[in-house]
Amino acid sequence: MQTPQWFFDLPEGEDLACWLRRKAGGAGYGVGWLAQKIVGPVTIGRDPFFNDPRMFYDVILRRRNWANAAFCCGAASVHRREAVMQAALRSYVWSVDAEIARHTRDIRDPATREALQDAMRPHVAFDTELTPYKFHVSEDIYTSILLHGDAARRWRSVMHPRIESKMLSPQDMLTWMIQRFKYAAGSLDILFHDNIFNRRRFKLSLPQTLMYATTFWSYLACVWNTVFLISPVIYLFTGIPPVSAWSTPFYLHFLPFFIVSELAFMFGTWGISAWDGRASYLSFFSMNLRALDTVLRGEQIKFHVTPKERQTGRFLYLVKPQIAIVLLTLTGLIWGGIQVARGQVDDPSGYVINIFWGAVNIAAMLPLIFAAMWTPPKSRRRADEDPRRPAIRAQLSHYPHWLPAGFCDCRVGGKTNARARREQRRDDVEPGFSAAPSPARADL
Repeated sequence: MQTPQWFFDLPEGEDLACWLRRKAGGAGYGVGWLAQKIVGPVTIGRDPFFNDPRMFYDVILRRRNWANAAFCCGAASVHRREAVMQAALRSYVWSVDAEIARHTRDIRDPATREALQDAMRPHVAFDTELTPYKFHVSEDIYTSILLHGDAARRWRSVMHPRIESKMLSPQDMLTWMIQRFKYAAGSLDILFHDNIFNRRRFKLSLPQTLMYATTFWSYLACVWNTVFLISPVIYLFTGIPPVSAWSTPFYLHFLPFFIVSELAFMFGTWGISAWDGRASYLSFFSMNLRALDTVLRGEQIKFHVTPKERQTGRFLYLVKPQIAIVLLTLTGLIWGGIQVARGQVDDPSGYVINIFWGAVNIAAMLPLIFAAMWTPPKSRRRADEDPRRPAIRAQLSHYPHWLPAGFCDCRVGGKTNARARREQRRDDVEPGFSAAPSPARADL
């Protein structure tokens, strides 16, 4: 059973008008107030590291319950001991058989090979360690695949929407990158090296196979996302279009698909902001490419414990690819504009389309760049440095439904506690949505 990973320390941000008043005085406040009257509420600095993707728990994982394909995400999960031990025994048998096969596969005579295998089996079984889990950076989802693939017992899993624990979230880019790299590299390592779609070992049902396939497929999106991000740059500098024609047939094929897809996405995720998920889906391209390269080169993926304390400093060196995309796109737009103004472009419609295309790419890159420069407000830093904070963490492990009111400031104390109670009441009334969970895996 997996429950939402609810973070109690998410930065709540600052209203745009108040933020501009601190930067530019009364005039800034007026500009911010007017802008919000036009476009709606705007919050600066809220959850800069995408630690609040309700999209995953409330939409993706919970809607896998019908297919018995909701998988474990590590923390805030509960496993039946019998199920885990049965999975460990199956893995133990596979390990013994694989080790024996590795030493006997070159023997051509069947009788000799079988005799040697029988002689080796007790010795290999004695030397192979039985562990209730796999030493793997993504042992959570791997264990879920083992349990779901047990055709004899058909263990069931469920995404339980109620919040049962409160946790600490990554508060700096370095910690966040370590966590996300483990997610990506671990999943890709399972995909390429464990052959989970082999029906002889993992007897997953068709819906389960499709659900796990979409999970792993999402980490391969870095390949075509990279093409998507550099296509406007190539066109603006060279004039080589990403499609053969911007003619009427193209729009007749593209627009119906795009509109129907957007409507389906909107209704399927009603009440949840989808932009953060889309932006992160594009902006993670460099990290996922690094994870893919690590796995394809066969490097060992080590399990580094995610730091629990905020690492100080600015981490722009971690987002150099995103900065490069922004600068190249802006430069290309300026260059393309000069070419159009000089009359050197026969059909300016391609340039107009790439203006919007490039703007979307830039908008997707900027949140990650700003997150690399993010530092908590002074009041929040004082709260983080308060000597009572470790005691609060210890209390959270014993009282998962309670936070001390009034501790340090509103983000750690009363306001966060009130938000938890308010969202818990909403979940009682609307069981389709739970309070803010944590990031796990990007499936979109």
